[in-house]
Amino acid sequence: MGYRSLEETVLDLERHKHLVRIDAEIDPVLEAAEIQRRVYLAGGPALLFARVKGCRFPMVSNLFGTMERTRFIFRDSLENVRKLVELKIDPSQLGKKPWRYRSLPGTLWSMWTRRVRSGPVIENETTLDQLPQLKSWPNDGGPFITLPQVYSEDPDRPGFKNSNLGMYRIQIAGNDYVPNREVGLHYQIHRSIGVHHAAAVRSSKKLPVNIFVGGPPAMTLAAVMPLPEGLSELLFAAALGRRPVRMISRNGELPIYADADFCIAGTIDPSLTKREGPFGDHLGYYSLQHEFPYLQVDHVYHRTGAIWPFTVVGRPPQEDTSFGEIIHEITGPIIPTVLPGVKAIHAVDAAGVHPLLLAIGSERYVPYASTRTPQELLTTANAILGQGQLSLAKYLFIVAHEDQPNLDIHDITAYFRHVLERVDWRNDLHFQTRTTIDTLDYSGSGFNQGSKVVIAAAGPKRRDLGTELPPDFSLPAGYRNPKIALPGVLVVEATSIKSAGPQISQFCDEMTRQAASLESFPLIVIVDDSEFTSRTLNNWIWVTFTRSNPAADIDGIDSFIHEKHWGCRGPLVIDARIKPHHAPPLIEDPNVTRRVDQLAAPGGPLHGIF
Repeated sequence: MGYRSLEETVLDLERHKHLVRIDAEIDPVLEAAEIQRRVYLAGGPALLFARVKGCRFPMVSNLFGTMERTRFIFRDSLENVRKLVELKIDPSQLGKKPWRYRSLPGTLWSMWTRRVRSGPVIENETTLDQLPQLKSWPNDGGPFITLPQVYSEDPDRPGFKNSNLGMYRIQIAGNDYVPNREVGLHYQIHRSIGVHHAAAVRSSKKLPVNIFVGGPPAMTLAAVMPLPEGLSELLFAAALGRRPVRMISRNGELPIYADADFCIAGTIDPSLTKREGPFGDHLGYYSLQHEFPYLQVDHVYHRTGAIWPFTVVGRPPQEDTSFGEIIHEITGPIIPTVLPGVKAIHAVDAAGVHPLLLAIGSERYVPYASTRTPQELLTTANAILGQGQLSLAKYLFIVAHEDQPNLDIHDITAYFRHVLERVDWRNDLHFQTRTTIDTLDYSGSGFNQGSKVVIAAAGPKRRDLGTELPPDFSLPAGYRNPKIALPGVLVVEATSIKSAGPQISQFCDEMTRQAASLESFPLIVIVDDSEFTSRTLNNWIWVTFTRSNPAADIDGIDSFIHEKHWGCRGPLVIDARIKPHHAPPLIEDPNVTRRVDQLAAPGGPLHGIF
């Protein structure tokens, strides 16, 4: 539906039983976030917190908490947006199937940016300390904006055509920020705002930036959408919202989104930084304090009746999982056109998205050979790791479509079964050492530093996977509690590496004598808690791929190096224990947990919601 405001969205969701209004006073410090985490996991409604402690603005969360609700919000435009993406991929489809695209003229008519002189968002001014001071995790460095729309333009080529609307982390208080005057921004240089930042550095100019909060939900989704080249976020929001995006342009200032609920306007001096964070992030750990640019605030605007939308990130799944799903629905068909040979890619949410990529590609080289090794798959893997945010992956598994054409990349258990039945650790491991990884991932050797591994498997099934421990299985001293996490995957508990626990090279040496009996278990993961790790698929994924750095933490039984290629003849071993340099995992405040338990108890204002 083409909502004109966030308030209109809230009223419509409430009318259709997708939103519940909470009249009890809720604290934005930790309490609102814990409520949001619980209602999301329960598949519950969006929540409007009408009374926010210490703040006059209501807050709304979980707007995108289920795919059903996300599709409902965009029910009148989602199909046409998908069709636009189809035509972006192959314009000839319009001539071949004109009847399929007969509804598009209305969408195309709305896809423009309208300049206006005024709008609801600039009706009132306030200060940063009057905004909701949302704090999601106990050790967060201050309050954060978790659904911002950060708008910037290229200093060398100003205008909507060269603008960027992105969702970057915003810290509105704490650390050394001057109260009510400075706001921290956390963004990476490869993002489009980083390009604008670099241009400002070259020209020795300040970079104007506007941070929008709220407004119709189309702008929120546009801010997180990885769009094809040539389609701006503003035009995408116009198509999704079924109406032109109105931008206030006056006196040569950076345009302001007229229908936002809030706007924080200011400039970045690209030569200045301050320490931002910590922040409980989407990998399930804190990202720590680091130097990042900050906004020197000139104005804090808000519309009359403004509502503050928020979400919470942390160990997946969280509400941003829905963003990933809707993005895949809209942009998934683009992937084969951008990366020829790729049939499907899945950035696994349970691992925090970036640490783990699964892919299916073509393997058409020497199809007549009786035995096949990955060849085209390796070319494809390099292309994947050179593509935008996919370049942040640490582990990339890729298999041949020809080996199992019906393999579902989103059935993770089936995918790993396929890989582990076929992989040859002597040949199929390909490392990139001393390279870049996600800034938020602390498993590497330094800030934004780590390694990658491509695991490419092709050919016929090599082994049956074990589901029971071998009868003669034993572990070296210091290792205990073996569990089966998946067919063919053992998790073994070891003394914490923080306590000078045993090294996996020693484990591999001592297990060499059992290599033959472990043929049905090609993967062993060393962990701090084997019962927790093996309890669910998501636990195994989270522990294994967020707590290991491939080059440092992968070893193998009966390993070798030949012509600088590393491999092993026995099972591969991954050390996924927490290391001393890792960031701490996210843990709720027990006092807040008890308070939320009381709110959710019979007779409480949250009873029956989750």
